[in-house]
Amino acid sequence: MRALVLAIAAVALLAAPANAQMGGGKRGGSDHAPAPEKPKIDEKAYKAALERVPTPKEKYDPWGGVAPAPAPTTTAKKK
Repeated sequence: MRALVLAIAAVALLAAPANAQMGGGKRGGSDHAPAPEKPKIDEKAYKAALERVPTPKEKYDPWGGVAPAPAPTTTAKKK
C-alpha cells in the first residue's frame, strides 16, 4: 500500500512541472489583451523639471567618509 502511494505521488510530481511548462493548454495569442498605451513624454516639461533641480555648491565625494583628507603640506624655506 505504501509503495502504491509513493508511486502515485512520484507520478504526480513528475507530471506537474511538464504541465506548467506547456502553459496549461492555452494556445494562440488571440486571448491576450492589447498592450496599454504609454504616455507621450513632454519635452518642455522634462527640460523645465531639469532646470528646477538645484546645482550642488561643492562636488560630491562618495569616499569622503572612508578616509580623512590628507593634511595640506606647506613648504617653508628656513634660513
